[in-house]
Amino acid sequence: MNKKVKEILKHPSYLFLTLGHRGYFNWMNDETYIKIAHKIKMGKSLNLDNPRTYNEKLQWLKLNNHKKSYTKLADKYEVREFVANTIGEEYLIPLLGVWDNLNEIDFTTLPQQFVLKCTHDSGGVIICNDKNNLNIKKAKSKLKKSLKHNFYWGQREWIYKDIKPRVIAEKFMVEESKAELKDYKFFCFNGEVKAMFIATDRSSDTRFDFYDTHFNHMPFMQYYPNADKKIIKPKAFEQMLEIARTLSNGFPHVRVDLYDINGKIYFGEMTFFHFSGWKKFNPSYYDRLFGDWLELPNEIIK
Repeated sequence: MNKKVKEILKHPSYLFLTLGHRGYFNWMNDETYIKIAHKIKMGKSLNLDNPRTYNEKLQWLKLNNHKKSYTKLADKYEVREFVANTIGEEYLIPLLGVWDNLNEIDFTTLPQQFVLKCTHDSGGVIICNDKNNLNIKKAKSKLKKSLKHNFYWGQREWIYKDIKPRVIAEKFMVEESKAELKDYKFFCFNGEVKAMFIATDRSSDTRFDFYDTHFNHMPFMQYYPNADKKIIKPKAFEQMLEIARTLSNGFPHVRVDLYDINGKIYFGEMTFFHFSGWKKFNPSYYDRLFGDWLELPNEIIK
C-alpha cells in the first residue's frame, strides 16, 4: 500500500485533495477550493478578511496578487532571462536544450550526464547520472505525464496556470567532494531576507533546518524533522544573502533558492508559495512570526 493511499485511509478528507490534483474540481472557483483545502490541511478555517499567519497570507496572495510577471518568474526556462539581467548569466546552470515536444529531444546529442525537467511544474525531473543506464522510454513516460498536468488546479497557485509546458535540459552539477548537493532556500520579504532553510538527505530521509540571517539555527520544524548532524555554514553565505536580496527586490514575498557548488553560487528557482501555504509550523508561533514579516500589498490585482 503506497503512502498516498495510507494517507487517504487515515484522513478520508484527503480524497478531496487527491481528486483536486487530478482536475475533478476544476469547475470550483479558487476561493471556495482554497477554503476547503485549507480546512483539510491546516485543521482550521481560513481567515481571508484579516489573515495573520504566514500560511493564511499565502492564500490571500494566491487570490489577490495576480501580477502577470510572476508567471514568467515561475517558469523554469523564462526565469533565466530575469536572472541573467538582474545578477548575471554566470549564476545560471548551463542550459543544454529546450523543447516543446518530447519527440524533439535527441538523446544522442546530450552528454553522459544531464538533468531534464519540465518548466511548469514541480516533480517532473529526470536526473541522469549515466546515459548508458538511462531508460529513455521510462523517462519520456514520466515527462509526458508531467507535460499533461497543469500544476495550478491542485493547489490553485495561479502563476502556474498559463506557463507553457516545455522540457529543458541542464548540465548535471556535482560536488567535487561527491557530497550531496545542498540548496539554500531564502525567505525574502520586500527584498529583505528574514530566514532560510537547508534540505539534506533528500534521497533517503529528508530533513529541513531553518536558520536566521546570522546562521543561527531556528528551533522549529515544518513537515520534515531537523537533521541529526551539524550543518556547516557555507563560505559564500553572505554572498548568497546579497543575491537573494537583489532577486527578491520589489516582491512582497518570494523564496529564492540557490546552490553552492564547488564554491560557486548558482540560481535554483523562485517560489512564491512555499509549500503552497499548507504545511504546519511546529511550534505554531513561527507561522505567526513569518506572517508578521509578510506585509500584504494594499493593491488587489486580479
